[in-house]
Amino acid sequence: MEKLVEIPRTQVMMAFVATCIESTARLLNTTYQEVYNRMKRVGMIERYIIPHYDTLHTESRESIAKGMIECLNQWEKRDE
Repeated sequence: MEKLVEIPRTQVMMAFVATCIESTARLLNTTYQEVYNRMKRVGMIERYIIPHYDTLHTESRESIAKGMIECLNQWEKRDE
């Protein structure tokens, strides 16, 4: 009988954050580090991705990446 391993929710959410950053970087044709730095600068990971995880993780990667780009651009303009 196979033993199932339960992954803590925090770990699952951090993997999702990484997927959001990677997908966004791919769509922007830039590095993971660049997107991470931009998101960190405006607080997008803590104030958008993590709090909205339950809704966001139901969307396709392409849809998530497009939404991340739109949100990131808006938040960066707001913080100028």
